[in-house]
Amino acid sequence: MADDFADVYARLRTIMLEAAPAMTINRDEAGALELRMPGIDPKTKQPGWFGTVTTKKSYVAFHLMPLYTAPDLADDISPALAKRKQGKTCFNFKNVDNVLFEELSALARRCAAT
Repeated sequence: MADDFADVYARLRTIMLEAAPAMTINRDEAGALELRMPGIDPKTKQPGWFGTVTTKKSYVAFHLMPLYTAPDLADDISPALAKRKQGKTCFNFKNVDNVLFEELSALARRCAAT
């Protein structure tokens, strides 16, 4: 894991874990956290994906899979957080941003409540 992303990853990992305490940890190792939902996905017969935090080569990715099926959960995000969004479910960060991390935490809690 890149040293400069270690703090970003640590903060995003904490946000994910605190926002979704009912989720099951599928993987938790340096640079990679994966959470699964308690219910079984009818297509895969496995617990559905909730989210991941993953250190990549040039950023740390924060995925919230409920946004794929319920994109309206992110309808009210700020333009600054929207700039970090890649695709339907992923937000990328290179630096710690306390304001955006607070907003992301609220979004993750909304996703966990669905």
